[in-house]
Amino acid sequence: MTAPQPLRPPPLRPHPLRLPVQRLRRRLRPRHRPRFRGLSFNRVIPNLLTMIGLCAGLTAIRFALEARFGDAAVAITVAGAIDGLDGRLARLLKATSRFGAEFDSLADFLCFGVAPAIVIYLWSLQALHGFGFVPCLMFAVCMALRLARFNAALESGPHPAYAYNFFTGVPAPAGAGLALFPLFVGLEARSLDLPWLAEAARFPPFDALVLVGTALLLVSRLPVWSFKNFKVPAEYVLPLLLGTGLFFALLVADPWAALAAAGLLYVGMLPFSARSFRRLRQAAEGAAEGDGPSP
Repeated sequence: MTAPQPLRPPPLRPHPLRLPVQRLRRRLRPRHRPRFRGLSFNRVIPNLLTMIGLCAGLTAIRFALEARFGDAAVAITVAGAIDGLDGRLARLLKATSRFGAEFDSLADFLCFGVAPAIVIYLWSLQALHGFGFVPCLMFAVCMALRLARFNAALESGPHPAYAYNFFTGVPAPAGAGLALFPLFVGLEARSLDLPWLAEAARFPPFDALVLVGTALLLVSRLPVWSFKNFKVPAEYVLPLLLGTGLFFALLVADPWAALAAAGLLYVGMLPFSARSFRRLRQAAEGAAEGDGPSP
């Protein structure tokens, strides 16, 4: 005979309210969203600004090919304004990177080295044919050398404390503005109906001289104020604010006159910048000699 099977207890039936409660808990349980690897949007914003500036430089070349030289000047000016923002925004958001620095240099070369040279060539220098293209080549090459020197200086050893407030040579956006100075004068002369001034501004030898002079300023060792840590004395704060307000009012009312005047003021500032650098260097060298070991 087989042994009797042990009696198994009947299966417990779940409470009728337990299943709906479990389903509700599953629905209310926080879902784990997948994490995507990559950069945050804040770190991409400076590169987006750089790309917009690059598009502005390319658009300036297109406007120049269509003989819309005023629009080309505006596009290069917009690229210069963007160039002044993307680096500061990257440092503010702590989004500086090697990729951003290289991308910014390539965009600067096109916007401030290639685009102004093409604009001036199509506006004036093409009347000299092949000879008129030589200053354009010189300007673009000097702009590339200036940007390469700037990138190499970032990786070199530490500089004296007084040197951080100065550029070596005219910076790229300022160089583009100086190269476009004849165009600004010509557009202003046309708006004022001054044909003699327009012809003088469009005189090819004069424009070639401006391009060559600007190219030499780009690769020179001239110390130029960077205005990054520029300290303004308290008595000059109010005049500076008033002067800045007047300049922007003039920029809105008569942009070509304002940009031409800004170019003249910038060139007039260069000797004072060099004198300030020499004074700071002499003071630093005198302090170093005073702190040296006594005989």
